[in-house]
Amino acid sequence: MIRVALLAILLVLSWPVQAQTGPPPSAVRIGRVKYLGGGDWYNDPSAEVNLLNYVRQMLGVDVDPTYIPVEIGSEQIFSFPILFMTGHGNIAFGEKDVQNLRTYLQKGGFLIADDDYGMDKAFRREMKRVFPDKDLVELPFSYGLYHAPFSFAGGPPKTHKHDEKPPQGFGLFNNGRLVVYYTFESNPSDGWADPEVHGDPPDKRDEALRFGVNIVLWALTH
Repeated sequence: MIRVALLAILLVLSWPVQAQTGPPPSAVRIGRVKYLGGGDWYNDPSAEVNLLNYVRQMLGVDVDPTYIPVEIGSEQIFSFPILFMTGHGNIAFGEKDVQNLRTYLQKGGFLIADDDYGMDKAFRREMKRVFPDKDLVELPFSYGLYHAPFSFAGGPPKTHKHDEKPPQGFGLFNNGRLVVYYTFESNPSDGWADPEVHGDPPDKRDEALRFGVNIVLWALTH
């Protein structure tokens, strides 16, 4: 486990574009994607903060557990190894956003997207603009992301009911590398938020956070 954590740090150190100011390059940061269209991109601001603190607790990785909104059309996104987006409603990317996000993902970036109920149609539409020749595909339960360091033999956890459909995890690949991981009818990021926000029981929150560790570790080591 320690060896894997050290590998993650080394990969962050080798990230091609570093921010000019802020935390040391070794600190893992997650940028919160701001988007147009009216959806609440800003909801649950404690989610990635708590997730990164849990990553540090479980893996010993140096993190910067800060809520950092970023415009996807800006150069700022290239200083983050991981971006995170969520929401309940519409998403609209401008042409610059589309081109910038495509470049970011092609250069080694990773996007975590979590449907907080209501963003599915818009997210799929906008991702098709980012990669017109690629489709989101459901990952098999045997996929490595579901098995390290914690085992999720049935795929994504069911953190919230939503429409009470089975939770699903979808991936978008570029040159064989998973660059986007999207959860639908799962909503683990609600379990990452502060306990009083959604009132999830401790076991549900712990399950969601452990799943988040799997996603972050996969993003950093692949």
